[in-house]
Amino acid sequence: MFTDYFAAASDEAAAGAIDGPGGKFDTVQLKGLDPAVKLARLEALLTGRTLDQVIEDERSAAMIAMADDGERLVLTVTDELFTALAEADEAQLRSVVPAWSQTEEFALEGGADVELLIEDVVALSALARRASGRGEQMYCWLCV
Repeated sequence: MFTDYFAAASDEAAAGAIDGPGGKFDTVQLKGLDPAVKLARLEALLTGRTLDQVIEDERSAAMIAMADDGERLVLTVTDELFTALAEADEAQLRSVVPAWSQTEEFALEGGADVELLIEDVVALSALARRASGRGEQMYCWLCV
């Protein structure tokens, strides 16, 4: 699974990334960090919301666009995660990643490299800051 996170001005603009956001949108390419499960856990750790609250959020991995019978999707990122990533400093991000790396989702995959996850979260945070500065929101392009 490929997951590219990108910034767009609106849900309608984000839907234009259904063929991939590269070249058209400010993008961070990550592999396998889906917004519905793994980033929901990260959001709970960063914001203090419960996992149920994150999952029940109407913008938690809400589908904006779909192609190829669901093999390519554009999904939303919650406003709370977007804000938390935009406002967090690297020390805050580093403090939650070890606990995040120990969650069930990573354990099922044989574990996670904490340093690689820190790099990924720092990159997502930088994307969120840039997007926030332009009045944009963050989205995920997922390809299975």
